[in-house]
Amino acid sequence: MPPASASASYTYFNDPFISALDAASPVNARDDPNYYSRYPRSLITTSNLHTFMNGTGSAVYDSLAPLLESTNHELILVTCFWARSASLERLNQILRTLSEKAITRGTEKIRVRLCFSSSSLFQKLFHKQSVTGQPYPPSVWTKSLGLPDPRELGGLDIRIKSIFLLPFSVMHPKFMIIDRKTAILPSCNISWEEWFEGAVTLSGPVVDQFIKFYHTFWEQRDAPVLQSASSDQNARGHSSHEDGIDIDSSQKSLLKSSVQLSASGIRTVFLPSPHRRNPRLRPFASPDAVLAPPTPLNTFLLTLFAKAERSIRIQTPNITAPPILSALFKALGRGIDVQILTSERLMVLEQLVTAGTTTSRCIKKLIRRYQLLSSSSRRPLSDEEAAISPPRPGRLRVSYFEPLNGPKKRGQEGGEPQQSHLKMTIVDDEVLVLGSGNLDRASWFTSQELGVAFFDKDLVNLVGSAVNEGMQGRSKTVFDSHE
Repeated sequence: MPPASASASYTYFNDPFISALDAASPVNARDDPNYYSRYPRSLITTSNLHTFMNGTGSAVYDSLAPLLESTNHELILVTCFWARSASLERLNQILRTLSEKAITRGTEKIRVRLCFSSSSLFQKLFHKQSVTGQPYPPSVWTKSLGLPDPRELGGLDIRIKSIFLLPFSVMHPKFMIIDRKTAILPSCNISWEEWFEGAVTLSGPVVDQFIKFYHTFWEQRDAPVLQSASSDQNARGHSSHEDGIDIDSSQKSLLKSSVQLSASGIRTVFLPSPHRRNPRLRPFASPDAVLAPPTPLNTFLLTLFAKAERSIRIQTPNITAPPILSALFKALGRGIDVQILTSERLMVLEQLVTAGTTTSRCIKKLIRRYQLLSSSSRRPLSDEEAAISPPRPGRLRVSYFEPLNGPKKRGQEGGEPQQSHLKMTIVDDEVLVLGSGNLDRASWFTSQELGVAFFDKDLVNLVGSAVNEGMQGRSKTVFDSHE
């Protein structure tokens, strides 16, 4: 059982979160997927966490390869962006290994499902405009997707699908499910982008949530029966996917940091965020007047920030969502310390198109609002005013990611991440949120996203420390109210 304090904070955050989702049920019932809309409490579960790692996307895939190759019956891989890259080459090796395994043992084929949303501008412009998606027959795997010749994968039952809806509805989640027993939640795509990424490996009841989310949206049906993993113990790469999942020790040097978590029965909330086609752009509206779609992920984060008592720590590629900026400003006004690590110039054109602004502009506006708030709080007060005055603003610290030894051109990175792509939120050193959701307008209003929240102080400390280690020397502070 978790300590009483953990149970109290869990209830403190979740009760208003569930109440907000109950109130938003009529709106969320129109989403796809929407299976949770009538009973949002079904998103509450538990999980066992095994490893957390960070480094470039290619290093993360290299380190996960042995775990992926332990698949015996079914491998599901969902990503947003798909491109020829070192990550794709590693995936190709994994697929060849799984095919050879199935052929050697003479059993039925291993089921593999590969899903993505974006591979190029041309692909998105001419994509089938339906959530049933666009399938890819074996004849185009090699030329269009960079996969091995289908004749090399005779031991696999492979199906490949992409879903993208104009104008901006990207399916942005990234996750993998192995034999319906293990889930991996990375921040990286199948991509050439050498960015700072993170990944966590999970097992336990939370895996059922991943399975439900995948089959409801990508398959549009319930999960078919899968051959029991227990029927083939002799062929297993691991005695059980839940027995101390580890990463490839020979690849640890490629990572910036990694940590064994060994955390069982962690209180967990699964946080889907369905896509929407209407961007609802209001470029001249006040941030306080822009309301985000009440998806579970959006609602949970806003609840976290509203209920924070001490601190909010954010690491995100971009931050342009008006509801987030408004919520952070209100938290600062209540005396909550806010720490933000983001990017100064990442996907600037995409930000302008989807948000009408950029992260650097939004950060400057937040700092100016904070300085005005701080100035008003420092004026002399009478005794009567002091008795009813609000608390002094919390500390605001903002940093931008900066690669060691400066930026490098594509192909010359040498394993050094060039941007930060990790999505991590920590509140009061008690609640951790990981997943695909950025704090930008696209993620909050049009993209499909997926997050998972964990309630455990020790876990938060381990993951936060691992990120600190991986980020050592890779950021520059642009504002600190205490300095």
